[in-house]
Amino acid sequence: MRLGNLWGSPLAIVSFGVAVAGLWTLGYGASTTSADTSPRTPAAIDETGVLNAVRSEERMGPKLLEPPPNDALGLDIAIEDRDGKSMEALHRALARAAAGEGKARLLFYGASHVASDLFTGYIRRELQARYGDAGHGFLLPVHPWRTYRHRDINIESDGMRWETQRVRVGDAEVERVGLAGIAMMSQRAGSYGAVYTAQDGEYGRTAGFFELYYKLHPRGGDIDVFIDGRKARRISTRRSRVSTGYATFRVPDAPHRFEIRTVSRRPIWVYGLVVERDQPGVVVDTLGINGSRARYQLLWDEEVYQEHLRRRKPDLVVLAYGTNESGDESPLEDYERDLRAVLQRMRDSVPEASCLLIGPSDRPLQVEERVFEDRARTARLIEVQHRLALEQGCGFFDLVAFQGGALSMVHWAANDPAYAAQDHIHYTRVGYQRLGEVLLSALLEGMPSSDEPPSAALGVEGPGDAGVVEASRER
Repeated sequence: MRLGNLWGSPLAIVSFGVAVAGLWTLGYGASTTSADTSPRTPAAIDETGVLNAVRSEERMGPKLLEPPPNDALGLDIAIEDRDGKSMEALHRALARAAAGEGKARLLFYGASHVASDLFTGYIRRELQARYGDAGHGFLLPVHPWRTYRHRDINIESDGMRWETQRVRVGDAEVERVGLAGIAMMSQRAGSYGAVYTAQDGEYGRTAGFFELYYKLHPRGGDIDVFIDGRKARRISTRRSRVSTGYATFRVPDAPHRFEIRTVSRRPIWVYGLVVERDQPGVVVDTLGINGSRARYQLLWDEEVYQEHLRRRKPDLVVLAYGTNESGDESPLEDYERDLRAVLQRMRDSVPEASCLLIGPSDRPLQVEERVFEDRARTARLIEVQHRLALEQGCGFFDLVAFQGGALSMVHWAANDPAYAAQDHIHYTRVGYQRLGEVLLSALLEGMPSSDEPPSAALGVEGPGDAGVVEASRER
């Protein structure tokens, strides 16, 4: 039978997955057969075998939104949820943005897939082109690690003079980190971090609003803020008790450089910087940390986490974890308990927001040269995430199904062009671009169409100030 006859139903992705799984079994033989890493064409699908594999009590998997592409890897799958309404808050926000009546905010948590800002950067560009550009979003103005970067904005710092505080493997103490799960600290005078708008391309060329998130504490030092080379203000972070501080700056909507510089050897703690525009549109916060796990969020100080998250007012919160956990050995019961707690805390913080879990990507084990086997834990993590997503009223996006099934990562890495890196963990730029395309379509499925072209929102300008106006306040 032809797959095109099934592509609109959940059975379609199961059908295609069975075919791909059969292909990998024949081509790689798990841990017993030598692998041929050249690209292959999926075998024909046997309808009887597919129907026997599907039982009413089992999860059937996501439906296909489009027929499988002939010239690209990655299946156009839908988000799975319990009632088809998990993205309603996001869709309402996008409709408001398109009408010039507000901002739609998407916030992505995750590990290295998110930290690269490649698929999230694609989504940011596409949504801003359709519904309005409201600015880049939240980021760190100091490099927490050498390769830290975001698309369509520039970051410059002497990161080696700063200490990065974040949860790492084996940590058990709660850390007072900010929205991104990171705090940057310096005790050296003259340490700096700068963010400036993009100088090339079509995106990220202007900003009109900056907000610095920082820590107030009894030994706090001072920070000088410079905008476009001019000193805008000196901020004192010294207070009698530990709390959070915010400094807000509004400037004309134009290219800008925002810089912070420490003044003395008193410790300065910075949580992050918001870069936006005073106009309707879309903002996408990319908050990925290399090597992180979902449970690490339970070690982020709850008061700071909730305050920061509520301040950002997200319309969609995404948790994209699981790939690192697929290599862990902790009991699945512990994983489920911790993930449920992470989800519950997020839902308690911003109950009106849509929420989405993105499952682990395929992560095969290489047992010898050119021989791979499936990592069985990955499928069990997917089961847990899918179950908890439905339990919490969230959506679930299955990365393994998107890739084509177990061991598909081997094909992605061997393809020409390569969609995955040779570590068989990360995607290439081509792979992340494809993920961005498919996830964007899934996010927008069911989005009501507007009579007015969404691009009309791009022309809406917000109020601009003649000079720098700022205010800071303590919470």
